[in-house]
Amino acid sequence: MPNKSTNRSLTDRPSTDPTPLFEHFRGMHGSELLTAAVAHFNLFGRLNQAPTDIETLRKELQLELRPAIVLLTALKAMGLLKETAGQFSLTELAAEHLVPGGAFDCGDYVGLAAQSPGVLSMVHLLKTNRPLGSDDDDAGGAAFIYRDGMKSAMESEDSARHFTLALAGRAKNVAPALADVISLSDAQLLLDVGGGTGIYSHALLQKNPHLRAIVFDRPQVLKIAAQMGEEYGVSDRCEFVSGDMFADKLPTGADTILLSNILHDWDLPECQQLVDRCAQILPPGGRLLIHDVFLNDALDGPLPIALYSASLFSFTEGRAYSGAEYRSMLASAGLKPEPIIPTLVHCGVLVGTK
Repeated sequence: MPNKSTNRSLTDRPSTDPTPLFEHFRGMHGSELLTAAVAHFNLFGRLNQAPTDIETLRKELQLELRPAIVLLTALKAMGLLKETAGQFSLTELAAEHLVPGGAFDCGDYVGLAAQSPGVLSMVHLLKTNRPLGSDDDDAGGAAFIYRDGMKSAMESEDSARHFTLALAGRAKNVAPALADVISLSDAQLLLDVGGGTGIYSHALLQKNPHLRAIVFDRPQVLKIAAQMGEEYGVSDRCEFVSGDMFADKLPTGADTILLSNILHDWDLPECQQLVDRCAQILPPGGRLLIHDVFLNDALDGPLPIALYSASLFSFTEGRAYSGAEYRSMLASAGLKPEPIIPTLVHCGVLVGTK
């Protein structure tokens, strides 16, 4: 067993807030989506004719529902579109400056970036509704997700290690905040589904010395989780179980289940399936913790989360969801949702109790 005096700590929060770093990093998607809307979809010209509902609009743009939501949410968050009674229309800012031929039209200026690689890639992703790396001729496979029948970089030990450790850059900052705001004093066993490095579980174990945990993920990823369990001094209370969270039986016996930054990788049907699977194995009074980012219920911001949604859309089969969407998933699974509690870097935790 590791010497506890040398263990790394997940109980101390960073002295500075890293949120701006993530906002700057994801900000590129704002330029890509705006340029795509102006130069590739003529969205503002279309909406200048008359308010339009999302079904009509996405058919005109030839977009499936997920990419349409990602694009329209970002443009609403930018203050360029508004939605009233299900009808999308232009704000005053967009009407004056983004309608082709207008006296103060800036569209041609925005369109200077129309052929930039980032914009062309975003347009391709919006039109195909497939994450980067998932094309059949791609050698690497989808980066951050694993689905039976899909080529995935998470099946390779080297790429799985690279991506998992990269994602840990945010987790090691946010995990102490999660451990601070969620009380597990009455919990005995935590099941961390899709736990990755296990950092969130490790933080909760350090905060709650009585707690035990199971981290459930792909075998290549669990090698890193086990290593980190040793480094954080919690390996004696943490079990690492490999499997496919959609196909294999989830470990039973937990009174608390954690889905930390997992659901945003998947489309709505898969999200509901996973929430249902977790709810089914919880005992009465058991809790499901959804730790994630949350869009406004009206899907009109906040802008940093709308741009993060575009990033998720690019690399996964999901997007950011609203608190209302997550509450609906919990209610459909027979769980009672509680208010969202903020953690760090735009994240929060939503608890559903059985």
